[in-house]
Amino acid sequence: MLATLRTAAVFGVEACPVHVEVDVSFGFPKFTVVGLPDTAVRESGERVRVAIRNSGFEYPPHRITVNLSPADVRKVGASFDLPIALGILAASGVVERRHIPDRLLLGELSLDGSIQPTRGVLPIAAAARRDGVAGLVLPIGNASEAAIVEGLEITAVASLADAVRALNEPAAFRAGPPGRPGAPVLPCPPGLPGQPDLADVRGQLLARRAIEIAAAGGHNLLLVGPPGGGKTMMARRLAGVLPPLSFDEALEVTAVHSVAGLLAPGAGLQTTRPFRAPHHTISNAALVGGGSQPRPGEVSLAHHGVLFLDEMLEFSRHVLEVLRQPLEEGRVAIARTARTAIFPARFMLVGAMNPCPCGFANDPTRECRCTPMLLGRYRDRLSGPLRDRLDLTVDVPALPIDALGDSSGGEPSAAVRARVVVARARQIARYAGAGISTNVELSAPLLTRHCALDGAARAVLLAAARRLSLSARGYDRVRKVARTIADLAGDDRLTADHVAEALQFRTTQ
Repeated sequence: MLATLRTAAVFGVEACPVHVEVDVSFGFPKFTVVGLPDTAVRESGERVRVAIRNSGFEYPPHRITVNLSPADVRKVGASFDLPIALGILAASGVVERRHIPDRLLLGELSLDGSIQPTRGVLPIAAAARRDGVAGLVLPIGNASEAAIVEGLEITAVASLADAVRALNEPAAFRAGPPGRPGAPVLPCPPGLPGQPDLADVRGQLLARRAIEIAAAGGHNLLLVGPPGGGKTMMARRLAGVLPPLSFDEALEVTAVHSVAGLLAPGAGLQTTRPFRAPHHTISNAALVGGGSQPRPGEVSLAHHGVLFLDEMLEFSRHVLEVLRQPLEEGRVAIARTARTAIFPARFMLVGAMNPCPCGFANDPTRECRCTPMLLGRYRDRLSGPLRDRLDLTVDVPALPIDALGDSSGGEPSAAVRARVVVARARQIARYAGAGISTNVELSAPLLTRHCALDGAARAVLLAAARRLSLSARGYDRVRKVARTIADLAGDDRLTADHVAEALQFRTTQ
């Protein structure tokens, strides 16, 4: 007997429909899977056999052949366990329908027949809706994630026996899916519980201003200063001043984390911006993604959020250099023989570094013992092209001891976040229909249109460009930063004051 069911395979952040064909015929008992399966799929035979028996069903003592179509798409992971098991039971007559084209099934089986959550459910649910599938049968732990996609009937099951009853008696599993989350509200909430607050930072007014500008325009930021100046402390508070995710942004963030398997069981739409801080021993593949079956790297996990590189110059130079393309294009393309996986990577890069190996260059109270050769070698770890992509560079000097005991504190994150939200709203309204939402994404034509300079502003920028030897990219990035400063001030036109403030964050480079 032959049974056919539907499931899906994930490649990158896209889902490919897969048809599971199960044939149970007379012959020497044997389980065979064809259709380019990986090791986890080939091992499903043992999990399925034991799970069927422990669920109270009879495992057919016949020849079982499973075909996963299309055969040229690699099948990875244990999410094929449930459709394979249900296919065997359908071909044996336990499941009344032998052809189930209106439901997409996925889930990993335990030996006792329980069903474990799987990864990549959100892109699979989106693909199912696109292909006209009526609903999904999946683990309870993935129900909230699948419910994000409207128009699908979600059947959440805890065991193989429940899945059989759901297919044989659909009316018994008509309970509605978890509540569908709506779009995050754009107005700024009073604060984020548990989020580190900028009020903890003492002094460092210039660095705080740079953080506000970076958050408002989505700009890349580099903090340079001696140990203990508060660089890491401020960088970790940047996420708290970013605006809430829009619904579309939240969908993209959730999809990436779903594919990476980082969503907690029962988690739904992710509404907080990600903050990723990898260790400096990270590899190229872990940073930008890769592997035989491509997985998202840290730059994609930081999509619509912050990628923080603490002690930036301790990262290998060839690791840092792979950031150049994602910073420009906002995505990562990982080519493999069969196809290319595209991962989104629109993130804010925030780096923190010491001014020299010992950390005390230009410190008025402590002596730097680094030789000129050692200092030059240290700074060369950050290449010119990558440094040119850092819109804001700010010195973070060590605080005087008497400032550490100041109990007054600084401006809280909620106040800064309110200004950032207003500035982002101006950008969203300005670029409506252009496919971008922040100043950092401005292309050359849009830059000409929205960042026009008056005579005084142009004179200031040209004089500074000659003195600082700005590249064409640096020239344009100063204009983008000036546009963000104007948005924070509520100005429609760029003035010489906006350009001058933007230039002060290039002079330390």
